Amino acid sequence: MEERDAQFVEAVVKMLVDHPDDVAVERTVDEMGVLITLSVHADDMGMVIGREGSTAKALRTLLRVVGARNNARVNLKINEPEGSAQESGPAPAPEKKTLDEVVGDIQI
Repeated sequence: MEERDAQFVEAVVKMLVDHPDDVAVERTVDEMGVLITLSVHADDMGMVIGREGSTAKALRTLLRVVGARNNARVNLKINEPEGSAQESGPAPAPEKKTLDEVVGDIQI
């Protein structure tokens, strides 16, 4: 299994993204198992994560299968790229208005 799990992730992700040259996969092994760390271009994060995380979940499921066939626990970590919207934290909550302010804003 040496590196085949990392090569698998890299090949699949490169087919999904618009910037395949920016895909980087790092593989580390410790007492907890194998950790594959994935880095992609900021514009490609949506493709890698998928709607409601579905693509990332599918990648993790496939890695568990690959790991199980080789008696290893394989986990996937997706790095947040620099300059992404999530890096600065969640967007501030919109200012709440009272009912009177909302009614006052209505133009008839």
